[in-house]
Amino acid sequence: MDLSFTPEQQRFRDEVRAFLDASLPAEMREKVLGGLHVSPEDTVGWQRILHRKGWGGPGWPQAFGGTGWDPVRQFIFEEECAAAGAPRLLPFGLKMVGPVIMRFGNEAQQRRHLPPILSGDEWWCQGYSEPGSGSDLASLQTRAERQGEHYLVNGQKTWITLAQHATWIFCLVRTDRAAKAQAGISFLLVDMRSPGVTVRPIVMLDGGHEVNEVWFEDVKVPAENLVGEENKGWTYAKFLLGHERTNIAGIGASKRELARLKRVAGDERKHGRPLLEDPFFAARLAQVEIELMALEITNLRVLSAEAQRRAPGPEASLLKIKGTEIQQALTELWVQAVGPYALPFRREALEPGFAGPHAGPEHAAPAAATYCNMRKTSIYGGSNEIQKNIITQLILGL
Repeated sequence: MDLSFTPEQQRFRDEVRAFLDASLPAEMREKVLGGLHVSPEDTVGWQRILHRKGWGGPGWPQAFGGTGWDPVRQFIFEEECAAAGAPRLLPFGLKMVGPVIMRFGNEAQQRRHLPPILSGDEWWCQGYSEPGSGSDLASLQTRAERQGEHYLVNGQKTWITLAQHATWIFCLVRTDRAAKAQAGISFLLVDMRSPGVTVRPIVMLDGGHEVNEVWFEDVKVPAENLVGEENKGWTYAKFLLGHERTNIAGIGASKRELARLKRVAGDERKHGRPLLEDPFFAARLAQVEIELMALEITNLRVLSAEAQRRAPGPEASLLKIKGTEIQQALTELWVQAVGPYALPFRREALEPGFAGPHAGPEHAAPAAATYCNMRKTSIYGGSNEIQKNIITQLILGL
């Protein structure tokens, strides 16, 4: 099997690099490469830069305003963006609800919602998890009752990432309480500015406000915001979760962080020698690098299946498990590399321009906060334990 890129693909990589060199603002690049907090303005600003180039939808078909790139070009683009220090594209619109609307939404929904996702004018969040209904998502209780030309929505969603910035939320709601767990669920698009929607912050272990509770109290949602058929939302949810889990793998970002870790470990000293020469550290680093290479190949196989108009299958669970394990391992090695300089927990060290007291080098200041933040990755998008159950049932047939 020849895994090398063709000359045409290498020319495309050169084109992406040239664009990034010319168009990626220096302040965005410095934040990402320094492991610092990327603001909502940076996220939206980068999406708009890409949109002006015509690259706002790297994985979207041209019929919906996307690039029409094949999976290899998508992979090259994401890898180069990560390496250059571009802000991560907001996945909730581009890689979650966007594909659902393209596949299952009607023409009016596609015209209404897809263009502002590409332009960065709409910020989406995901309304799936509830108190007591996280990994067991089919037990969700938020209900939507049809009343003429609208639904009346009541309930609570939790762990909603970046809901404080969102203008829209896509929700799973129960429209038939008499049906079995997976049945009776519908997929609704809800304007976050609707009366009765309340967002309450959840402060995480690292001190950041990244996730939220979202409450719905008699929220009127136009019936035209129902995606697909009523009570068929579980089908659309599974389609979306496949895309989400593929995206969580984060291979480009992990390759960037691996390279940064190697640079730091080459400078850090242990017993007078570079840390990279320590056999235990070097062996662990090599293991993570090998696992990342294997994950990259598996990811390309999944992308190839998507290009043939097949939704990601249970193999997306493999990407989710291994991708998040690698992300966590890299932060563990990062803390090990900077040693005692990682001990002071300074949330504000993630902000650009931090000038507070810190005993170690600048790159060590965010280490503890980043380590704590990355503990979440093996839980969101369906916990890794649940992903192993999916693999057992659907791949191994046990």
